[in-house]
Amino acid sequence: MIDDDMDEVLAEVGPRLRRIRKERGATLAGLSEATGISVSTLSRLESGLRKPSLELLLPIARAHEVALDELVGAPAVRDPRVRAEPIQRHGRTYWPLTRQPGGLQAFKVLVPQQEAEPVEPRTHEGYEWLYVMSGRLRMVLGDHDIVLNAGEAAEFDTRVPHWFGSTGEGPVEFLSLFGPQGERMHVRARPKRA
Repeated sequence: MIDDDMDEVLAEVGPRLRRIRKERGATLAGLSEATGISVSTLSRLESGLRKPSLELLLPIARAHEVALDELVGAPAVRDPRVRAEPIQRHGRTYWPLTRQPGGLQAFKVLVPQQEAEPVEPRTHEGYEWLYVMSGRLRMVLGDHDIVLNAGEAAEFDTRVPHWFGSTGEGPVEFLSLFGPQGERMHVRARPKRA
């Protein structure tokens, strides 16, 4: 796919070189004199019979006083902002902060004000890191039941049963980072009570 994109970009260079030269009212002979590139080579570049190289394109760009990107028609750099739609799940709102599947995944999570008791702690492969941005996050991790305040972080092996929720005092916002296997969640069966 990348090779196809490159071939397409390279195929457009010749016609673009000819168009720019003609827009500037230059002849092949004049451009040859300005760049030191033979008329034959310039003609073959414009007709697509010769592949463009930096050694040829740089002097041409300099002679036409244009950016190299304009000669090759480099694609614009895409907007780096992530504009993912929020996801509603289990009464919580998740904003994906990463675009690519696999690898490290990041989410901003909003848990509304609710007084809830931990239900069915979950386990999954991976390692998770949390950072509380606002509010207070109740975290049950194995035998620990703790409250994280704004500005506090936690990290843990996600194979340990865990649950997160609001303390009931207000909503809580936190960032969650975890590895690719973290998406494969499994409900941990509760042991029977005697």
